[in-house]
Amino acid sequence: MDFPPLESFGHRMMICGPSNSGKSTLAAALARKLDIDIVHLDLLRHLPNTNWVQRPDEEFARLHDEAIAGDRWAIDGNYSSLIPARRERATGIILLSDNRWANMYRYLRRTLFQRDRVGALAGNKDSVKLDMIRWVWIGSVHNVRRYSIDLPKPGVPFLHLRGMRELNQLYRAWDLTRG
Repeated sequence: MDFPPLESFGHRMMICGPSNSGKSTLAAALARKLDIDIVHLDLLRHLPNTNWVQRPDEEFARLHDEAIAGDRWAIDGNYSSLIPARRERATGIILLSDNRWANMYRYLRRTLFQRDRVGALAGNKDSVKLDMIRWVWIGSVHNVRRYSIDLPKPGVPFLHLRGMRELNQLYRAWDLTRG
């Protein structure tokens, strides 16, 4: 697969896609490579040292808006109600997708065995949750279809990577490193 040059994506990149598709790891790799800020939206949405307890909506929206006001960032996460403002500021957009089985496997592996993973909440009190299993299996699939239509923006590079194989090819093409 041929990829546009990394430089064409600018210094404000948004990475969207289903849970456990590699968004946080890619955002961290881009931030290292380009020397830009990394923003994990899950860390803004949820309180540290909790088992994914959400911040109040207003506080989360304020933190999100402060993050996108900067000039150099890689932001991973969806939170559909806030996408329009982020999309407006983005200079490059990447959508990740993969099959449900792969996403479910990665959810269970990271929750049960990867305590020090990219994008984890401080305190790491994570546990397997039925709501999250439902979301990975059912909810996020519909979002990928919608995002593939809604995210592309005229004049802004857009890349939809369909699976880990394509994502690994991107890492090689752009000379990105994990971890």
